[in-house]
Amino acid sequence: MITVNPFGLTGSGLGLRRPLLPALQAGVPGNIDFFEVSPENWVGVGGQLGKQFRRLTERHRFVAHGLALSLGGPAPLDTAFLRDLKQFLDHHDFALYTEHLSFCSDEGHSYDLYPIPFTEQAVKHVAERIRQTQDMLERRIALENASYYLQPPQAEMDELTFINAVLSEADCHLHLDVNNIYVNSVNHGYDPVAFLRGLPGKRIVYGHVAGHDTEPSGLIIDTHGQNTIEPVWDLLAEAYRCFGVFPTLVERDSNIPPLPELTAEVERIHALQNHYSHCLSADNMKERAA
Repeated sequence: MITVNPFGLTGSGLGLRRPLLPALQAGVPGNIDFFEVSPENWVGVGGQLGKQFRRLTERHRFVAHGLALSLGGPAPLDTAFLRDLKQFLDHHDFALYTEHLSFCSDEGHSYDLYPIPFTEQAVKHVAERIRQTQDMLERRIALENASYYLQPPQAEMDELTFINAVLSEADCHLHLDVNNIYVNSVNHGYDPVAFLRGLPGKRIVYGHVAGHDTEPSGLIIDTHGQNTIEPVWDLLAEAYRCFGVFPTLVERDSNIPPLPELTAEVERIHALQNHYSHCLSADNMKERAA
């Protein structure tokens, strides 16, 4: 079974990073169904680089995954950035915009993502900022479950309850990062499968897999600088079993290998999607026949 995607996304994708542009200009591998970029890295880019980017967006499906909106932060939303972002999304006909369920600014700005206190007040605060963002962008957005390294102060609920509460209050979509579930489950000592099963599968619009680094202390850092490890692939398979097959993308931000190594991971997503779409379709047929 393949879930119906409200944004027309299908299949397997890859995060587009500038070092990959020369190889992609020579030809986009057939197993890449869509790309993802962080708009902060591309808004206002012109010249030859801007032309190369435009040639790709004209021919391929793209989504935008934001870094800097700081939906959980105390500072007012950056409405000037949102106006530029809307123009960028419209100009390139992007299918979707997603952001992290975190914050990265107060009096200053950082690309580090910090956890939001798991409180009722924070739920209402974040949901209101999501609604404001959706009004300005004139489109529904999706939230990504974020990795974090310290337990948020003054928590009134656990992470899963907080995520579900924000999604319900804001009535937005879920951008499911499977690696972040694994990272948090190791760092904070919970069952990743139970966490996954507690998420609202009907809100998922696409997913991420990625790699990470492990400190000598055992702490996992969500660097996106390594290949995806087997427990994360297993968790993605469990997500397909639970929720049906949804579009999924390989995220790599550092230590970027040659394109063929990345497309091997994209192909693994494609293979998992084919396997579980066939398995789930067969199960549905058996249920109808019973």
